[in-house]
Amino acid sequence: MKKWIAMILAAVMLLGTAGAEGMLAGGWTPAEDPAITDEVKTLLDKALDGLVGMNYVPVAYLGSQVVAGTNHAILCQGTVVYPNAKPSWKIIFLYEDLQGNVSIMNIADFDFGALCTYGAEAEPAK
Repeated sequence: MKKWIAMILAAVMLLGTAGAEGMLAGGWTPAEDPAITDEVKTLLDKALDGLVGMNYVPVAYLGSQVVAGTNHAILCQGTVVYPNAKPSWKIIFLYEDLQGNVSIMNIADFDFGALCTYGAEAEPAK
């Protein structure tokens, strides 16, 4: 019985390693380097072509997901095209098909405050 459990665990670990290296379709792979390369900038420019009302400045390439093509996640600073508008943080999810066409899947708000839960369970001071 212990041998079977060990074999199953080894197989799960092997599959997890393969997914982390981008060999399996479906899972997101974090970027090894979040730098915005010319390739990432070109992908974003293709996807945003014709989109008006908001300027997006890419800040970090977050990762990719292999599907029938590739999904990409890019952290951007977005600013409404309006005088004195305050910037906000967005994660832009792109889909790049096998022919190199790029489209926007989603533009999600990135709320730094939602990430901080430190002290949230503590009672307020009286």
